[in-house]
Amino acid sequence: MLPQIKKFQLIIFATLLIVQFSSCLSTEKASYFSNVTNSSIDIERENELEPNIQRNDILSIFISSLSPEASAVFNTTNTQATSTSTTTGSTSAGGYLVNAEGTIQLPILGNIKAEGLTKKQLKTNLTNLINEKKLLIDPVVTIRHLNYEVTIIGEVGKPTVINVPNEKISMLKALGIAGDITIYGKKENVLLIREIEGKRIVNRIDLNSKNFLSSPYYYLQPNDVVYVEANERKVLNANRNQQLLPTILSALSIVAVVITTLIRN
Repeated sequence: MLPQIKKFQLIIFATLLIVQFSSCLSTEKASYFSNVTNSSIDIERENELEPNIQRNDILSIFISSLSPEASAVFNTTNTQATSTSTTTGSTSAGGYLVNAEGTIQLPILGNIKAEGLTKKQLKTNLTNLINEKKLLIDPVVTIRHLNYEVTIIGEVGKPTVINVPNEKISMLKALGIAGDITIYGKKENVLLIREIEGKRIVNRIDLNSKNFLSSPYYYLQPNDVVYVEANERKVLNANRNQQLLPTILSALSIVAVVITTLIRN
């Protein structure tokens, strides 16, 4: 009887090893910037990298001067209600919509080209136009994006659309808000979709590279979409999990047969 018990124990041990091996997950490289060494990166020019205005952008434009009464006429339609989506729902905000022709319509000034310009360039153009027409004395133009949103999807903890009230957000911060990249996400091959002058530009970003820290993709622009692709390990794990239940059932069947045989003997 003793040899049979030892044989039974060996079979149980072997069965457990098979099940454990079937469900085992290998460790994924989960760190960022694995290729970055001690270094210094110049960030002085980052403040100069301002995104261009695109079609369907909603801009808040406020014009003031030494005469509040004279300035008021330029701001009468700046309260047009528009709906923008945020991470917590929808809010209403006033502003000027950049239409399909890439222009905005301002009181007195008429249609003004906005698409393809930065806020700084549009501000300069409006200020010069007001001065040329002698409409105001010492005009001050303030422009803000009202629908600055970025979308994070794919292998992240919480896919989301992020509203950016301060008009500046890095890809790393956006990924952090979205719950970080999971262990199944490809950090070395993150997809960035960006709209530039009526075209959707696709870029592959390597978050393990030092070059990313000084690239034009470090900071996101309005309407950017970041997609984190799943790595091969997730596909393998999905297939393995599908095969795991039959393996367990087969192992339990073997154990049942062995136990029945030992009891009969």
